Amino acid sequence: MSLTRLDCTGLRNLSPVSLRQLGRVNVIYGENGSGKTSLLEAVYLLGMARSFRSSNIKSVISHGQESCTVYGEVRASETAPRLTVGVTRARDGSLDARVGGQTAPSRAALVETLPLQVVHADSFSVLTGNPGSRRQFIDWGVFHVEQHFLNNWQRFQRAIKQRNNLLRRGKMRDAELAPWDAELAAAGEAINVARTRYVAALQPAFHALMRELDDALPVIELRYRRGWASDISVSEALSAARDVDIQQGFTHSGPQRADLRVLAEGRPVAEVLSRGQLKLVVCALKLAQGGLLKQSGRRCVYLVDDLTAELDQPHAASVAEILEGLDAQVFVTCIGRRDVEAIWPDARRDQAVFHVEHGKVSPVVQGSV
Repeated sequence: MSLTRLDCTGLRNLSPVSLRQLGRVNVIYGENGSGKTSLLEAVYLLGMARSFRSSNIKSVISHGQESCTVYGEVRASETAPRLTVGVTRARDGSLDARVGGQTAPSRAALVETLPLQVVHADSFSVLTGNPGSRRQFIDWGVFHVEQHFLNNWQRFQRAIKQRNNLLRRGKMRDAELAPWDAELAAAGEAINVARTRYVAALQPAFHALMRELDDALPVIELRYRRGWASDISVSEALSAARDVDIQQGFTHSGPQRADLRVLAEGRPVAEVLSRGQLKLVVCALKLAQGGLLKQSGRRCVYLVDDLTAELDQPHAASVAEILEGLDAQVFVTCIGRRDVEAIWPDARRDQAVFHVEHGKVSPVVQGSV
């Protein structure tokens, strides 16, 4: 999976962008504040319909503009036809998303068309943030490899929304909760099975990558917690917590409470490792997900904002070498283009270079300074 064309207008400080000569490795360089990260954000918006920097879409849209639009062409292989993808976000929060010229039925259609992994300053939240960020991390992987996960996830979301609405009413008969308990339990068990299976597959891939990146680090454990007691079913957990749920007005047990604990020496990695070491762990998690996706016959696109921040040259080179082995398309930012060329194997092979200055993106002819 690769992006062969990228156009965007109305996005942050960027002038209108039209890029046609994208490579497998795309180096985006320029001074801080020039708009490099905004270009990564444009790609992310195309595949996720949101920003990785802000939950407020208004902050993404250029000053004085009512909307921003990103358009791209995606190709699954060298011989496959290009598929068009377009996303427009307006200040009022509305979304117009199209895949292949047709209105996308949901954001999931974008995610499936253009699988994306991003490594940036806030990626540490998968290690230091709340459990929701780690559930999102797991669910991204499960979505791409488990055929029925999306349907089960949507069923669960509907059921828990209805159940919580009933709980907030305070007094209700058991018969009112029963159908939603049954639906929530069925979908919740299916979600847990898929997540458990995925984490089991992720573990060895992650451990192998950690050894490759830095075998001097302590062994990092991934422990999946499903969100209710391990010796009972979802249905039993709902029944046991019903009085508390009614009293507090929300559902306490279920896959919405799941977490992925990332531990070193039995403690959360954020308490044990340096920031540079934490970045290696984040990279290993994201690279392991890309490796599992590749095993299913697909590849994701990596957006890497300032790879060399917090990493010395040998460790950054190790990450680059693994990305090279995944044969993934990469968009990577840096201040000076030599920062990436110094660490990337076969730097000149299928590489495109873009200079960003004051929001203007310009292709750089290979061989020029």
